[in-house]
Amino acid sequence: MSSPAPHLLIVEDDTGLQSQLRWCFDGYRVLIAGTRAEALAHVRKHRPSVVTLDLGLPPDPGGVTEGLATLNDIRMLAPETKIIVVTGNDERTNAVNAIGLGAYDFYLKPIDAGTLRLVVDRAQALFNLEAENRLFQEKNQPGTPFANLITSSDNVLSLCREVEKVADTDAKVLLIGETGTGKELFARALHDLSRRTESRFIAVNCAAIPEQLLESELFGYEKGAFTGANRQTPGKIERADGGTFFLDEIGDLPLALQPKLLRFLQERVIERVGGREEIPVDVRIVSATHQDLQALAAQGRFREDLYYRLGEVVLQLPPLRERPGDAIVLAQAFLKRYNAHFSKSHRGFTPDALNAIDQYPWPGNVREIDGTVKKAVVMADGPVISAKDLGQQDASETPRLSLTLREVRKQAETTAIRKAIAQADGNLSQAANLLGITRPTLYKLLEKYELKPNESQSQ
Repeated sequence: MSSPAPHLLIVEDDTGLQSQLRWCFDGYRVLIAGTRAEALAHVRKHRPSVVTLDLGLPPDPGGVTEGLATLNDIRMLAPETKIIVVTGNDERTNAVNAIGLGAYDFYLKPIDAGTLRLVVDRAQALFNLEAENRLFQEKNQPGTPFANLITSSDNVLSLCREVEKVADTDAKVLLIGETGTGKELFARALHDLSRRTESRFIAVNCAAIPEQLLESELFGYEKGAFTGANRQTPGKIERADGGTFFLDEIGDLPLALQPKLLRFLQERVIERVGGREEIPVDVRIVSATHQDLQALAAQGRFREDLYYRLGEVVLQLPPLRERPGDAIVLAQAFLKRYNAHFSKSHRGFTPDALNAIDQYPWPGNVREIDGTVKKAVVMADGPVISAKDLGQQDASETPRLSLTLREVRKQAETTAIRKAIAQADGNLSQAANLLGITRPTLYKLLEKYELKPNESQSQ
């Protein structure tokens, strides 16, 4: 069963524009209001996801007082609603001020239905992403395994389901992902969802401890084992007995220590440094790395047998650039968090900031966007955070991606047609077979998208 179409509220006192706009938004349930009272009545009853708002409303059609008051009232009643201010070129300053008061975006008259539709669709897409994340967070209240995970991305939600499947087993799990993708968060979720949750979760970062100290850190040491060893000290593995031991950045484990860790994984016993007693340890091993362990093994820098022991189950964590929409959802969440932490009152991001957040690849992933928003909250002077505040003014100039289904479908179909014709070496019958359509249908698509067979072949 398909979900109902979202509500779009158009607040406009010009009856001609009302009539023009009413029919521009297929796929939306369009509501029309000509006054602040009518607009607020619709907001209370229907909770529209997007509102287009003309600032010049009666009884002040020549000014902006009533429009800005309507903006504030809608923000109070439905803070999740995305408000697009529609105004004339001579009122651009007022539109920018409206952004400062919490509007999502502004659109300058004269109205082009197609362009305004694109702005509305982008606002609706953001509303949907935030709604999906709110639903996810409601299912994962504080104290639950994924409480700190912020996402609306299908591939991350799929990863969560994989974690749930493997969590209550003793299979050794290897988490692979770029720096900043949340490997420790998922390691803790594996522990919290397991039957070992009442016991300890102990973590060691193999890259953060000097090689000469790492062995004693992992396995412990006996009194007198080396200068300064004044008492018997259990290692981290031993302290995790009954629980989960997390080896972060396992790719940086020194080659000399790898046989000792391999023996522990095989025999489930350890020997402290300077000791001869075998100590049994019952622990679940989870490890993580940003490196390609198979490539390291081929170079002789990581034992292949250790890789296979650690990776009974391998989970790949997607980078932020492969999590559609999550960058904006994360930025909004971090803005709220740091507003509260630093007693700030930034109302949101400017449209250029949202575009920059969406377009930037975030090589540092969640950790980078967290730090970027944190700095912007502290340093920004205005009521809203701009691309400049984020240090992303160049990215903000990148053309916005179209989110309309029509454009997405066109891009997908033209790409598939070009590839099929190229693969068929220009033979349209073979290309139609590859595409699973008839030859006449292919001709219609070529005509629809104004593609020529030779042009498609050369793409």
